[in-house]
Amino acid sequence: MTNANAPTAVYPLAPLPASALEGVRRRRIAALGLDLIFVTVLSVGLWLLLGVLSFGLLWFILPPLFPFVAFFYNGLTISSWRLATPGMRAMDLEMRLVNGERVPFLYAAVHAVLFYLCWTFPPIFLFSLLSADKRCLHDMLAGVIVLRRV
Repeated sequence: MTNANAPTAVYPLAPLPASALEGVRRRRIAALGLDLIFVTVLSVGLWLLLGVLSFGLLWFILPPLFPFVAFFYNGLTISSWRLATPGMRAMDLEMRLVNGERVPFLYAAVHAVLFYLCWTFPPIFLFSLLSADKRCLHDMLAGVIVLRRV
């Protein structure tokens, strides 16, 4: 006999088909490389544009733009209707909340901040080797999962 008031599963997408997680780690690494190139190009372009518009006066006092660009790049692209950054789309990946819904801007941006914070102690990324659904620690803290596009 089942209890109608029983709590729902913590991970409503389970069980995931094997194809949803096939090659996710390898694809995420490739997507990261592409996205880092995109963010770097955007950051340098924005830095040059702001410098030229200020006749070079701001070039020496502009704050590092990379963190700001990365924050909005991740937040805006993942919360868009495509559910992925351009690098993730190229690698056939998408990000969703663990309940299967699309990721709001704030969750996606917080995920980016947590990701870059994890770089201060890279062995944290090995946590995904212990996770059955191939989620990294920053994915779990942000409440998201990266899946193959279906």
